[in-house]
This record gives sequence, structure tokens and C-alpha cells, in this order.
Amino acid sequence: MAIMTPPLSFEVLLVAFLLILPFLYEANRTFRYYFKFLIYYGVTMVYAVILIPIMMFRPKNVRNLVLASSICRYTSSLLGIRWQLRGQEHLEKERACIIVANHQSSLDIQGMFDIWPIMDKCTVVAKKEIFYVWPFGLAAWLCGLIFIDRMQSDKARDTINTAVEHLKENKIKLWIFPEGTRRNTGEIHPFKKGAFHVAINAQLPILPVVYSSYYFMSKKEKRLDSGRVIITTLPPISTEGMDVNDVPKLMEKTRELMTQTFHATNHEIQLSMTAKKQIDR
Repeated sequence: MAIMTPPLSFEVLLVAFLLILPFLYEANRTFRYYFKFLIYYGVTMVYAVILIPIMMFRPKNVRNLVLASSICRYTSSLLGIRWQLRGQEHLEKERACIIVANHQSSLDIQGMFDIWPIMDKCTVVAKKEIFYVWPFGLAAWLCGLIFIDRMQSDKARDTINTAVEHLKENKIKLWIFPEGTRRNTGEIHPFKKGAFHVAINAQLPILPVVYSSYYFMSKKEKRLDSGRVIITTLPPISTEGMDVNDVPKLMEKTRELMTQTFHATNHEIQLSMTAKKQIDR
């Protein structure tokens, strides 16, 4: 007579998974890559659920982002990422301006969370698809993010121009990623004109923010290690007296300054890593 083996219970499978998890994390780079992003997105969603009931008391208020950052910034520790801010004095000044930053990964938001208490009143231009990623999308809407349809440039421009009047009046900073698409390739890619049109039309200064390279991450290699990122805020670039004909020149000047800083901070980090390896030998 055959003996029936009882199926493994969920509890047994869970315990077995938890036991092998540390070994998989340490031994398998691909597993570690996906696991870290799972933690990142999962924790962010949990925080959104927790914060939504609180933020509903002041919907579409950009100061909800300061509240969110006070909690979400600690996710960086779970990922092993350290942020170092330079040029803080340019960010902490209370004024309306257009912040332009290079865009390498969804991890950029963690860097923003780290510096949001310094920026205080700041919102972000985001693609409308993010709104539908609930609960994060709802939390973002409650924080006053400006959602645009990138497929309809005229409508997107009108949405931003309308919002800018409110931002100017209330001295709120507007964060835009002028590259449009995030790409971690070790360079700053050509900018789109939108942010610079907005700045000139509103006669607001451009405030460049530069993230150093995410050398510790590679989507192709499925690698996400611990690492350090330098966030540099450069002095504001005035748009006073400029008109639409000055957009190309302003755009190129901004990108050139940001590229110089990008390569300089990358070189600095590389030197510090080399020095550390020599000390550890």
C-alpha cells in the first residue's frame, strides 16, 4: 500500500525561503539586484498607504513631500546608498526657480527624498502614467506633483505654464528632468527644451542639480551594490531679459556646466574608491 506524503505547508516553505535568503542574497548578484528593487518599490508603496490618510488633510500641498521624505529617505539605508549634498545654500533659499537635474534611474527619487527638507517647498513634473500606479500615484497627487501627457507637448506646456504662476506666487521650486528618459550610461544626454521655455517665459532662474554616476548599478549586468552619490547644486542661472530665441543657448550652457560637474564628481569618487582599496590591502 502506497504511503501518501502530505504536501508541504506554506509555513514550511516560508521558513525554508527565509533560511536560504541570506545565501542567495550574498552569492547571487542577479537575485540581489531584483530583491533590492523589490524592497525599494515595496517599502515605497507601504509608506504611501501609511501617509495617504495624513496627507488627505491638506491635498495637493507640496509640503506633504517634506513629510513623505522624512520617512522615505531611510529606504536608502536598506539599499546601501549614501547621498552627499553640495551647494546646499542654493537649494535652501526660499524662491521660485526651475530645478533641472540629470536622470539616471528611479533611484533618483531617493536622492530627492534626502534633500527635500532643505528644498522645503518643491514639486515635480511627472508623466501622467505615474498617477495610475496606486497607491504611490495617489500619494504623489496629494503631494502636488504636476502630471503631464508627454505625447501631447502643447497640452503639457500649457499645464506647466498654468502651474508656474501659482509656484511663483508661493515661492515654490519646480523640479524637471530635462533629459526626459532615465538612462544610466555614464553621461548626461541632450536636453529637451520644455524646462528652459518655462523658465524664460516665467523669468525664473534655472537651478542645475547634478547626481554623480550610479557606478554601483547596471541594468544590463543586473547589479545593484552599495555606493555613494554626490548631489551637487550649482549656482542659479538667471533668465532675466531672455526670450524664446535664447532657449538653445541657455540649454547648452546649462548642460555644459552640469556635464563638467558630473565628470568631476565621478572622478573624485573613483579616486576615493581606489585609495580605499589600497588602504584595505
